[in-house]
Amino acid sequence: MANRGPILTPSPVALAFPHIQWDPLGSLRLTAQETALLRMAETNPIEYTLADSRDASMYARVLLKLLAEATAAGGGSGQVSTIKEPCSEEEALNSLDADPLGVVTHYAISKLHIIITTLMADSSVTIGTVFYIGKDGVLVDQWKALLRVLNKGGKGDVYAQSGAALCLALILVTSCPSMQSKSLDDKIKTRPTSYASAVEPLEALTAWIVSQLKSSVGDSVGLAIPAMTAIMSATETRHLFSASGGIKYLCRQLKGKKASSKDKKGANATVQQLYELSFCLWCMTYELNGSPNIRSDFAKDGAAVSALTDLVSGAPREKVVRVALSALVNLAVCTAEESPGPVGSPKIDGGVFLTEMLACRLSKSIDYLEERQFTDPDMIADLKTLHKLLADNYKEMSRWEVYKTEVESGHLQWGSTHTEAFFKENARMMEGKDSDFKLLKVLIALLSSKDEEVAAIACHDIGEFVRFYPNGRAIAKKLGAKDLVMPLIEHENIDLQRHALQCVSKMMVQNWEYVN
Repeated sequence: MANRGPILTPSPVALAFPHIQWDPLGSLRLTAQETALLRMAETNPIEYTLADSRDASMYARVLLKLLAEATAAGGGSGQVSTIKEPCSEEEALNSLDADPLGVVTHYAISKLHIIITTLMADSSVTIGTVFYIGKDGVLVDQWKALLRVLNKGGKGDVYAQSGAALCLALILVTSCPSMQSKSLDDKIKTRPTSYASAVEPLEALTAWIVSQLKSSVGDSVGLAIPAMTAIMSATETRHLFSASGGIKYLCRQLKGKKASSKDKKGANATVQQLYELSFCLWCMTYELNGSPNIRSDFAKDGAAVSALTDLVSGAPREKVVRVALSALVNLAVCTAEESPGPVGSPKIDGGVFLTEMLACRLSKSIDYLEERQFTDPDMIADLKTLHKLLADNYKEMSRWEVYKTEVESGHLQWGSTHTEAFFKENARMMEGKDSDFKLLKVLIALLSSKDEEVAAIACHDIGEFVRFYPNGRAIAKKLGAKDLVMPLIEHENIDLQRHALQCVSKMMVQNWEYVN
């Protein structure tokens, strides 16, 4: 059985669909032939309706017309748009009476999704023959009805927007050259589809998906996930996603949702949502070798490695850990040989990502997971690969390089580089190549971290710098360290409070040689 694509949750008013009366709904402007086709499709198996390409195309266009007319007349913004939980038959029928165009909007999207997934599953008629026309295979104009549903924004409902986005994604991805080559590999006869006719719609859809990822509202992210998962199947759409800033916002969502498996309104993700977001990021790692821009996006602020490391160390389910490990392996082994990037630009390859992994203390999580004795052969192989690569990379790094990478990542954890002995030996390294004390400035910025352990370690390290660097007290004060540390003395976290007090005390002492 062929892949049917991402799952679309059923409409909450699905039980009202068989009771829709087409004749009284004059605002839909259906012809007698179109009404007859809808009724025939309801009485016959979907495979029968789609067996002939002309019948299938006509049926799909009638549904797109239904969607266009219903939304233009107010469908998608009435009572039905506020319903999120499945309705009983009585409740669904009440909704049909109160908001018939809203029910029709759900009906059209539901039926379109059934058509598309049926065509994806070993059908002699394809998405290309139904939604692309002419000898050049140009996308039908009626696709715009789906985009209008997305553009309703806050007025639209969760099911309508999620379903319209998924249907549009599955229709458009078909045109990608990389997908057409897969069809040839599978020996399925397909007529050519014009990628050029689908580029603009794909750009609009991708921009909508990324805009949902930018949102901090749980529903906004959730309704975009099925469409985002669908566009991850093609190389071209993965590149479009990256060019729209998708990797950055995907990492941000993962970072914000990693800690919970409970679906709290507007904040946390379910385990399934966490898995789906991780899956999409994993898909993106397969473009690393072929794109310097994508490697750069993954390297920005160390966000991707940090998010994936957090998933490995604290994910609530094994399937999330599995996909995060696989993504980390792809990052660790990527190269810049195939596409080195512009001359003079910094080289970003697996070595860069391994250094970030060491800074995030991934080795500790790998050691713990290896002790759990997983039975999944892919997980075992990924753990062994990461263990070896991290160990080899660590041997090549000095203790100062490990510390510098950790501070720059902002992912501070207590260890041997946060000790008196380390700073006694390395305090002068804080000057930096340009004598700008860049790393000290990063530490001072980390005093404002929401992670209390990170803020406590920053207090400790700044205090040790003050102790062991000549005139370190004046330099730290000049850069604003004292002003940020002072309020932390009254912090409710006792450990942070203690380190802040010690840091301030060290700034107050003028001659450490007399104290020692």
